[in-house]
Amino acid sequence: MTPKTRYPMLVLASLAVILSTLPAGAQMPESPAGTAREPVPSIVVGGSGEMRVAPDLAVVRLGVVSQQPTARDAQQDASRIAQAILAAVTALEVPRNAVQTSQLILTPVYEQPAPRQQVPTEPRIIAYRASNVVSVRLEDLARIGRVIDATIDAGANQVDGVDFQLQDDREAREEALRKAVKEARSKAATMAEALDVTLGPVLDAREGGVSVEPPQLATRTFAMEARAAQTPVSPGEITVSASVTLRYRIGG
Repeated sequence: MTPKTRYPMLVLASLAVILSTLPAGAQMPESPAGTAREPVPSIVVGGSGEMRVAPDLAVVRLGVVSQQPTARDAQQDASRIAQAILAAVTALEVPRNAVQTSQLILTPVYEQPAPRQQVPTEPRIIAYRASNVVSVRLEDLARIGRVIDATIDAGANQVDGVDFQLQDDREAREEALRKAVKEARSKAATMAEALDVTLGPVLDAREGGVSVEPPQLATRTFAMEARAAQTPVSPGEITVSASVTLRYRIGG
């Protein structure tokens, strides 16, 4: 046997002698990776925050619904009134890029079956209904009522609603988050005091989400009648809400 092959054999023999001297049932120490970790004592709390701010942008959706015997007549009548609506809005010096057609629909109108009719019949088209909705974007909310009145005078017979928005909601979102964190921190401090423990550092912080809820304005369909005053529209306030979840260590 050469010296090169004899050296590994000596190492293995030495290892066998060491193992044979260990007491029965003795085991090699486990690796750190196999050691189970104790759970970290912690307090988990949730917090919510809310901001109410006045909107600085409104989108007015209005238009016309026309029903005529033929599809062409219905579409032409709706288009004619829609052009008059656009002209009325332009006359109020609303920028042209702030006005757009948001919906254009043409549907058949079917004859309703007679009461107590038991024999089924093929549905019959008796007319066509065309609708054209125009969206107007306004940064001056004081002009909402004037826009609605002018378009009704031009032939509009439907107002689908007014959406109030914020042009930049970043500041309101951040403030709502601050309030949510402040509330969660206060809850954690109260729980730690009640448990007679020390509140340690934050172990985990998660944002639950931020929502922007505009004020609701009911959809109205206006009759073609004279008005004694401008249509009143109150913008109200936009609610910005945020929620967070914080986990604190107990005991420093």
